[in-house]
Amino acid sequence: MIMGFDRRPLTPGDAREWAALLTAIQEADRSDEYASEQDLQEAFDQPDQDFASGSIAVCDGRTMVAYGVLTRRSVAEAVHNMRHEGGVHPSYRGRGLGGQLLDWAEQTAVPLHDDRFPGRPLSLSSGCLSRNAGAVALHEQRRYHPVRRFHTMVRDLSAAIPEAVIPAGVEVIGYTPEKTEDALLVRNEAFRDHWESTETSTQSWEHFLASTAFRPGLSFLAYEGSEPLGMLISREYDVYNTKTGHRDLHIALVGTRAAGRKRGIATALLVTAMSAARADGYDQASLGVDVYSLTGAVRLYERAGFTVALTWTAYRKQLT
Repeated sequence: MIMGFDRRPLTPGDAREWAALLTAIQEADRSDEYASEQDLQEAFDQPDQDFASGSIAVCDGRTMVAYGVLTRRSVAEAVHNMRHEGGVHPSYRGRGLGGQLLDWAEQTAVPLHDDRFPGRPLSLSSGCLSRNAGAVALHEQRRYHPVRRFHTMVRDLSAAIPEAVIPAGVEVIGYTPEKTEDALLVRNEAFRDHWESTETSTQSWEHFLASTAFRPGLSFLAYEGSEPLGMLISREYDVYNTKTGHRDLHIALVGTRAAGRKRGIATALLVTAMSAARADGYDQASLGVDVYSLTGAVRLYERAGFTVALTWTAYRKQLT
């Protein structure tokens, strides 16, 4: 229960107020979580979210002062780990709203879970910047346990970029719509052994690629003959560029199938994308990575010139 304020589900008509709230949170916490009104409008079409039942806008009059969003997983393996994202406007912190948002998330998650995976175990994940002492303390007080860390890494594209070394027999080509199914095949196999990864459905993949942030001209696939082995998907967020003064190429996904690993394919894809981005006027590249990735992704990105900018902690609490 959120006390003392109006509360209701988020709707597409809230996108402007929601974006303003996220900007205020970002500026206070010095994170990189910028979102435009258009980005948030697109979120309402995500297949695994039910905004009518699984979101909350907390308002003081016409001003949105806090929000929460729950995202269901497509499968429960073997536990359904639902995700919660939320935040409180910096001017309204210290009033217990953060704890009340977690209470709302825990209470709301159960019926959403039972509707999709009745009788299966349920856990709830949340997260925050590792340096955000207040958020860290809140999660620990509420018996959430740290389970993973993630880096945001950046690369200055004005620094020297080596020539792409493409392995013999492998061809790197630009993304085209005809390659959508191949890219999904690579995505699902490449991330199958990653922590908490589940298969992306065709519907979710189509929604992901339909984003206005998607940059097909800076996305690439690697083939050996007719067999797709690797892919790199790029995005660009105009609001991030405006706020930071950088033109940033965000590498949303990069991965290789088992048959393509340890052959330099991921590095070739990275270098190809960075070179193309610099030629197109970008001055920075960024990506997110699991600190404990079994594929040694952090070391791969460091060798490509990326450095750690931020670190996030993922928390989890067992609910049923």
